[in-house]
Amino acid sequence: MKIGIIVAGTLMGSIASGISAQTPGPSAGPSASAEPKITVDSLAPAEIEETVRTLKSNFVDPNALKDQEINRATLEGLLTRLHGGALLLPGKTANTEPAAPFYSEVLGNHIGYVRIGALSPDNLGALDKALTDFAAKKIDAMVIDLRATSSSDFNVAAEMTKHFVPKGKTLWTLRKTSARQDRAFTNDRDPGFQGTTMVLLDSETSGPAEAMAAALKAHDQALLIGQPSAGRAVEYSDFPLTSGKLLRVAVGEIIGPNGVSLFPDGVKPDLAVELPLAQKHQIFSQSAQRGLTTFVFEGERPHFNEAALIAGTNPEIEIRQQRRSPEENLHDSVLQRAVDVITSLAVFQKH
Repeated sequence: MKIGIIVAGTLMGSIASGISAQTPGPSAGPSASAEPKITVDSLAPAEIEETVRTLKSNFVDPNALKDQEINRATLEGLLTRLHGGALLLPGKTANTEPAAPFYSEVLGNHIGYVRIGALSPDNLGALDKALTDFAAKKIDAMVIDLRATSSSDFNVAAEMTKHFVPKGKTLWTLRKTSARQDRAFTNDRDPGFQGTTMVLLDSETSGPAEAMAAALKAHDQALLIGQPSAGRAVEYSDFPLTSGKLLRVAVGEIIGPNGVSLFPDGVKPDLAVELPLAQKHQIFSQSAQRGLTTFVFEGERPHFNEAALIAGTNPEIEIRQQRRSPEENLHDSVLQRAVDVITSLAVFQKH
């Protein structure tokens, strides 16, 4: 059975990763490291069972192969192999972390920027309001930032995505294999924006946000910029253990409009741009007070002029010699790339 192969293979990966073959006689320790090794996944089912039996009969430490240790190694390996599809949690605890807020701004007088934040009804209302404001300001391009979106509400995610995808298009399908259920999310209304759209994502883009990015890309409505998403586009259910701990299990996976599952590989960007997560967090934190313009567009620098010539100074050199604070050095390279692409497309379209 497949599950038996996984369990036995996992055990081998956890407690016998260096063993490539078994011989009845002793082997020379130093030369063994030079021998070619094979992976557990390459073993046939009969070979896996034989190897486990041989280990239990001959391994130097019998305690390492007691049933309890075998079960522990099996579970540890399974959790690793399931790529985040199953998680052990300490139990139900209050979520003290505040939900990521919605943020919007107009960049360069014609680009609407929205940071979705948490997938909540409040943020959905904030998105509706922002799009209304953008329409009044004749915004012709959008940047949808999903780099702070890891909530679990697929319904709110679908309502947000409907603003940008043509009516009648399938957004994604939630497939529950064990229950043999497929739930298709489809846009049933006209979109609120149909201009040039960029979507920003990274490793903290998780769950329904990944489905949003995939839907926008699949319908040729957006270019994805940043880093690959988390690969957690699944629906989880919590199963309480008798000890009070929880086993969180992925019971449904998201299938994109192209028919491909987003778990566990996630969504890949069209343009790869790196930005350290710590730097991104600083920018997001400070943008509420300072705005995003300072993190994207460089301010005008002083130039050498007649007054400087008379005074015997050179402001161009002086500004380079001044030590900039860490805050002044913060730069959102991912958002910068999105703005650059929008600007280039606008120039191209004019010609």
